[in-house]
Amino acid sequence: MSNKTTINCVVNGQRRTLEVYAIERLLDVLREQLRLTGTKEGCGEGECGACTVLLDGQVVNSCLVPVIQASDSEITTIEGLALSEDQLNAVQQAFIECGGAQCGICTPGMVMAAYDLLNRNPTPTEQDIRVGLAGNLCRCTGYMKIFESVVRACSLNLPQRHRDTEVS
Repeated sequence: MSNKTTINCVVNGQRRTLEVYAIERLLDVLREQLRLTGTKEGCGEGECGACTVLLDGQVVNSCLVPVIQASDSEITTIEGLALSEDQLNAVQQAFIECGGAQCGICTPGMVMAAYDLLNRNPTPTEQDIRVGLAGNLCRCTGYMKIFESVVRACSLNLPQRHRDTEVS
């Protein structure tokens, strides 16, 4: 007899039915069962932010979330941010343009945190960016290219916001 349970959730816009052990980490289910390997494991203790995802629109460390807590929830991973297969989200594009991604371990978490920040505050100050990314650690870039990437993402988003607010 299996101790697995069935949960339903939406992952990157797709309704999913998963057979899981209640105490499995959301991180492991995303990576191993759903093969969404963009979300990284850095520390496994919720300290580094590499495993950051959005759970019902809230930033969470997926290494700390028992998957059962994701039942009937909406989950967005780094793979779910792209606008299409051919077009990246502004934050993803900015990280590429500004060199905000180095070894790649922290990048998904940094991008997810920056995405969340810019959704809440489309014109953040430097201090807002520092606070918005505070739960994410990087050992490669010294953070300056990451901050530059977030600032660049703001400018990439500006034309979109203007188009959305124009009156025909």
